[in-house]
Amino acid sequence: MDLVIGPLDLSAHVDEALAVQAIAFGLGPDEVAVRRQIVLRHMTYPGARALGATVGGHLVGFVYGMPNNRTHWWSTVVEPYLRAQHNDNWLDDSFVITELHVHPHHQNRGIGRSLITTITDSAAEPRSILSAIDTDSPARGLYHSLGYQDLARQVLFPSAPKPYAVMGAPLPLRRR
Repeated sequence: MDLVIGPLDLSAHVDEALAVQAIAFGLGPDEVAVRRQIVLRHMTYPGARALGATVGGHLVGFVYGMPNNRTHWWSTVVEPYLRAQHNDNWLDDSFVITELHVHPHHQNRGIGRSLITTITDSAAEPRSILSAIDTDSPARGLYHSLGYQDLARQVLFPSAPKPYAVMGAPLPLRRR
């Protein structure tokens, strides 16, 4: 496997990345269209950056994130849940992992682990936060293995059919 992890100009490769996300996350065309605008807007935020994983020159996974800002939509949704658990301080001085997806044919090969550890290794912030569907899943297993802990559970996002967990970890992430 000729895997390459490196910087990704997500704005220029948004459609390729969202094709991976659609397959990995089961998104339909309408949801992809909405997410396309969100990704393009996110990439204009200060400190936003992305990494891609390619095999044979084809994008098979990506991650992007940015320094968290309490005024961003995600923070405004999760803040009451975090406050209820006395964890709202995690919204400050954190690097948020906005999206991390690996094509199903390339999962369980360490690609997701490499993407998230590489992007957080260059973060200036002392910790990282993210949200994941609140079920036992390989994704949550990965996050737990890296040192992420549940900060709030059963977080409801508008229009999301399933509840999420907000997770946080000190940086650098724990290695195996």
